[in-house]
Amino acid sequence: MRLSNHLSIADLERSASRRLPASIFGYVSGGAEDHRAVVGNRTAFNRWVLVPRMLTGVAERSQEVEIFGQRYTSPVGIAPMGLAGLCAYEGDLQLAAAARDAKVPFVLSAASTVPLEKVAMAAPGSWYQGYLSADRSTITPLLARIERAGFGVLVITVDVPLAAQRENELRNGFSVPLRLSRRLVYGGLARPRWLLSTFGRTLLTQGVPHFENFTANRGGPIITGATGDHRSGRAALCWNDIHWIRSQWKGTLVVKGILHPDDALRAKQAGADGIIVSNHGGRQLDGALATLDALPAITAVAGDMPVILDSGVRRGTDVIKALSLGARMVLVGRPAMYGLAVGGHAGVRHALQLLRREIDVDLALLGCPRIENLNRDFVVQVSRESWHAAHG
Repeated sequence: MRLSNHLSIADLERSASRRLPASIFGYVSGGAEDHRAVVGNRTAFNRWVLVPRMLTGVAERSQEVEIFGQRYTSPVGIAPMGLAGLCAYEGDLQLAAAARDAKVPFVLSAASTVPLEKVAMAAPGSWYQGYLSADRSTITPLLARIERAGFGVLVITVDVPLAAQRENELRNGFSVPLRLSRRLVYGGLARPRWLLSTFGRTLLTQGVPHFENFTANRGGPIITGATGDHRSGRAALCWNDIHWIRSQWKGTLVVKGILHPDDALRAKQAGADGIIVSNHGGRQLDGALATLDALPAITAVAGDMPVILDSGVRRGTDVIKALSLGARMVLVGRPAMYGLAVGGHAGVRHALQLLRREIDVDLALLGCPRIENLNRDFVVQVSRESWHAAHG
């Protein structure tokens, strides 16, 4: 199926399910436990509807957005996603290149298999996302490494003190580190295109991939990883560590995984330049508050500190709802991974283009030609009571 025949992110998801081994597709698409948070993120967008305004003059439209001193062509960036190399050859690099071409942010995950220096050279301006332990002796050299590579934005994920229970991954024979289970092997054999173009090519040219970017030093192979859980030491991380990191890091500091307004305030007090409202795409605490539901209270206390949202975005209207409720930008994870699985660099670019095209049309239909002018006047909760409360 040609990329041009994929008319939505849902189309890319369906094709990705046919391209990837079942275990790997389950890793990308699934969440924790009963998937309540995954479903909740999507349901939250359905609780808000758009209120268009007419005859506002929408012939000239712009969805450019500025954040952290940089101007981007669209308010949709690519979220950090681990093990992108399982979806396509050098997946991290292809994601970064697609974001570079689209002139939007790309956030490199610490759980990546392409050295961060290579990503920074291919896509200058990329952001780095870290899973940091409370061991400051390991943080200091990592900060030095990412600064030398040219990363100006450090994103610290704070919602993963421990790895969540993802039962769907266990049932599919998937684990991190990757174990060559019978189900995983059979699933790979059932997808010969993936087996040759991704798995085979990677082994032939690079050998077994390594976790390259968790610390200042190269990590172990993805089939063994580090000793113990690869997020070892995260449970001890606290706000004092964020204050200390702020004192050590000269660039832009962003805290990811915020759902409570008090935590948004604490991040601001710790010197963060921005926050990402996120429940890890429903992959950590199942039943956690949906990010769109958390957003209004957080933007109310954030003041001039930029707020970014991720988790659950699948349509241009989702982006518009988030920005109308105060987000400066959104990040997408699974949509980019689906595009990567279907068409590599071109597939990721297509996913971003789909969202950008939808945003452009939606802005015109909404009667708001400039995305920077979106506000609460353009959205309302679906209940009749809330409409009357808002408009009398």
